[in-house]
Amino acid sequence: MKRLRFVFATFVALFAIFVLAGCGSGSNSEDSVTVGSQGSDLEIWEHIAKSQQAKDAGLKIKVKEITDGTQLNKATTEGQVDVNAFQSWAYYQAYNRENPNGKLAAIGTTYLEPLGIYSKKFKKVSQIKDGSTVAIANNPANTSRGLELLQAAGLIKLKKDFGALGNAKDITSNPKNLKFKEIDDTTGPRVLNDVDVVLISNTVALDGGLHVLTDSIYHEKLDQDTKNNVNILAVASKDKNNKTYKKLVKLYHDKKIQQYIKKKYYGTKIEVDKPLSYFKK
Repeated sequence: MKRLRFVFATFVALFAIFVLAGCGSGSNSEDSVTVGSQGSDLEIWEHIAKSQQAKDAGLKIKVKEITDGTQLNKATTEGQVDVNAFQSWAYYQAYNRENPNGKLAAIGTTYLEPLGIYSKKFKKVSQIKDGSTVAIANNPANTSRGLELLQAAGLIKLKKDFGALGNAKDITSNPKNLKFKEIDDTTGPRVLNDVDVVLISNTVALDGGLHVLTDSIYHEKLDQDTKNNVNILAVASKDKNNKTYKKLVKLYHDKKIQQYIKKKYYGTKIEVDKPLSYFKK
């Protein structure tokens, strides 16, 4: 009888330990999220994934590299990636227009990464000569963004209703008779020696050893005219209210994470912590 009571007591004790262990692991459980990205953004999310801030937020982040923007968006809508971090609001809008059956949803803003005008032949915009060739991105969102930057620099004028899918046909004034050459926007640094002027996004510029604030002859500033170029985090439309995914927005804007980003990228990723209604103003 005593032996039976001993065995029973031992069983109860072991069961209690098992239950407590289970409760303990539950309290420390993490939500898993796969973030798709590319270039310097990939490096940022790899840092965030390993950070104490991610652990404190209860997030286990897996970072997946997909270097083609269209494929990265498709991977997001198809569930291979939960959240992607690489595109501007304008790029996102253009993608949704072109893919009505596989739309994305924005869940928060991250930063403005200035687009720059680069040249090895000219040190100032005013020095650009008549008939110069300008290399510009061949995807809709970055084509229109580049043309708007050329207009801001005083080189061309565009139609009043110029939009996110605008192109060179919408130029109403081109006093320097600039010629436009469309290129894959990831090849900008490599064609600097081949053309007179190149428009390069900062992610691509950084990968090519260029610093937009010091190496470009003109670049975007953060204001109402450039708000469509602010980068966002995007998910499949069905996941727009996912609370776990939205934690990534707050995590990105954590003070210590921002200190890391500013130091590593020399202030070229300008933090933008705004509600999505910012784009509708």
